[in-house]
Amino acid sequence: MDSKNIKELLEGVKSGEIQIAEAMAKIEDLPFKDLEFAKIDNHRQIRVGYPEVIYCEGKTVEQVRDIIKFMMTKDNNILATRASDEIYDAVREICEDAKYNRLGRTITIRKKEEKLTDSYIAIVSAGTSDLPVVEEAVETAKILGNRVEKIIDVGVAGIHRLLARLDIIRSAKVIIVVAGMEGALASVVGGLVNKPVIAVPTSVGYGANFGGLSSLLSMLNSCASGVSVVNIDNGFGAAYNASIINKL
Repeated sequence: MDSKNIKELLEGVKSGEIQIAEAMAKIEDLPFKDLEFAKIDNHRQIRVGYPEVIYCEGKTVEQVRDIIKFMMTKDNNILATRASDEIYDAVREICEDAKYNRLGRTITIRKKEEKLTDSYIAIVSAGTSDLPVVEEAVETAKILGNRVEKIIDVGVAGIHRLLARLDIIRSAKVIIVVAGMEGALASVVGGLVNKPVIAVPTSVGYGANFGGLSSLLSMLNSCASGVSVVNIDNGFGAAYNASIINKL
């Protein structure tokens, strides 16, 4: 339920179109539903504008399936991140409309159509190896109702590739930059645009990359003033923040 749904419900009760018992049944799970192993935050969209997202890693297949089974009784779109093939197969048994982005490891279920923003989020990646994080960001941004432009494999080893797409990047309202190795792309983009840049360090790189720590530290120490940074491989977090900015 969101604020619009609650308002319509209350207006229905006031006009007599909806019985009090029916209204109570609709709101009985607010603010959360206790599944014993999880407490589903049904109040989150009312508080922050977006419904709860399921982080699958560390959960059993049965837990994710049961969470999604309950969430499907509501009107919100559903996003699950870090999902495996096994989890997707279990979700498909209860929802044939579930879509799986295998590269991004996301499951999406659309219960309603979101009106897309006029402005868009540009998601820029340094290399093809960064695509799993890119795809997580793309799926997150889209299900939250954003237009997305994806610009991939434009890292600093061939900077002309980035410059060839600069008009598209500069026209975005907010830019996500995904890069591993030394993470230099975020600083380069930050020095070329007048829009906020959200940098996502990835764990792509050889040993001295330290699982993404080198790119994280490079991005945190960027001399480009408009660059902010999320955690390593956190495409979801970057896209969530970018969506908030894109809708301001």
